[in-house]
Amino acid sequence: MTKTRINISLDQDLADFVRLFAVENRTTVADMITQYLLALKRQAEGDRVEKILSNPAFEKAMLDAQATLRNGKARWHSYEEVFGD
Repeated sequence: MTKTRINISLDQDLADFVRLFAVENRTTVADMITQYLLALKRQAEGDRVEKILSNPAFEKAMLDAQATLRNGKARWHSYEEVFGD
C-alpha cells in the first residue's frame, strides 16, 4: 500500500514520552500510531480488534483514552491554547 506523510504537533513532554516509549518497546512512533489507527478503523468497520502492543501499559492507556473520548469527558483545547500565538 502506498504511504503518505501526515504531520502532527504534540506537546514536547508527550513527544518525548512517545519517542522513549517506542525505543523501549523496539518499535517506532509511526508504527505505534499506525497500529492505533488500524485498530480504530477495524473497530469502526466491525472487524475484530487485536492488541496493538504486548505492553499492558500501552493497552491500558489506549483503552483509557478511548473511554474518555466516548464518555465525553475529554477536554479539548484550541490551537492557540496549546501553541500560543
